[in-house]
Amino acid sequence: MLKVMSVFGTRPEAIKLAPVVKELERRPGKFKSIVVVTAQHREMLDQVLNLFKIEPNYDLDIMKHGQDLFDITAKALLGLKPVLEEEKPDMLIVQGDTTTTFVAALAAFYYKIRVGHVEAGLRSFDKYHPFPEEINRALTTVVADYHFAPTQTAKGNLLKAGIPEQRIFVTGNTVIDALIQTVRPNYTFSQLGLESVDFANKRIILVTSHRRENWGEPLRQICWAIKEVAENNPDVEVVFSVHLNPLVQQTTREVLGGTERVHLIMPLDYEPFVQLINKSYLILTDSGGIQEEAPSLGKPVLVLRDVTERPEGVEAGTVRVVGRDTRAIVEAAQILLNNGEEYSRMARAINPYGDGRASIRIADILEQGCS
Repeated sequence: MLKVMSVFGTRPEAIKLAPVVKELERRPGKFKSIVVVTAQHREMLDQVLNLFKIEPNYDLDIMKHGQDLFDITAKALLGLKPVLEEEKPDMLIVQGDTTTTFVAALAAFYYKIRVGHVEAGLRSFDKYHPFPEEINRALTTVVADYHFAPTQTAKGNLLKAGIPEQRIFVTGNTVIDALIQTVRPNYTFSQLGLESVDFANKRIILVTSHRRENWGEPLRQICWAIKEVAENNPDVEVVFSVHLNPLVQQTTREVLGGTERVHLIMPLDYEPFVQLINKSYLILTDSGGIQEEAPSLGKPVLVLRDVTERPEGVEAGTVRVVGRDTRAIVEAAQILLNNGEEYSRMARAINPYGDGRASIRIADILEQGCS
């Protein structure tokens, strides 16, 4: 059997690695699956573990109040050392672009353990946007042995970075696997803050914004745009899932607190959040994962960033990058609210991120090529 250790620390990583972990578990004669979490994000990570019924073999529990990138990097690296020494896995799997992702890949490299990188090859080509994710993913590429690229564009980025083609595998994105396994059309919300949302009669705009580069004035600009859109469109209700970071909470509530038809809610568990995407008319977000998820459900996405490392969605017409300026956001949102033809063009565009079988392909590749 191939001993495969999956390491992750945040909710997005957990969502995207959960289908891979479950697929490895379905092949007990081929794989011994070990799960390690750093808990870079504690509560949000635990939600996903519970939903997908994943019980970690090791929990480093590194999160602390006010932690910075130095804390996360040092604690994760030192925490992984005894785990790798004890288990000596044949392969270590990481996902995406978090600090946990890079640190786990680096730790495996120190022990000469092969690394498989899920969602490899994404690039914005601006090292500070997104920060620190762009450098995390580039550094992970350097030490990875197996590169599971979600799209041909991602494969092209890896080839340009000098990765041999035989080490790159286009699989689709595992987030679509997780989405398909989770969405339920007849879902009823029980979460605080959603009970007063008029899903039946209003067009729902879902908003999220949590990126570090949007903290401060950019987020304030985003909030002013949301306020204007809500005030100008009486048939619209806005649901803003507000990140737990105190800076995000403060700015959001200062600008949007008390605004009619704007609901500021705490972050949802993954399962209800997927249902919320499904019931929304339009998505405004700086999240990378939502750029992949929402188009699978026919929801146009306006990206609240200046650049995106997911250009496939832009090219396919499922997402549009609008930046963080109030006027640009309002104008882009109004086009989709007022122009049915433009809305349909985005809603019906084909999602380039996969068919829900990425985790099966990854397990097949590991089984055939790594044993």
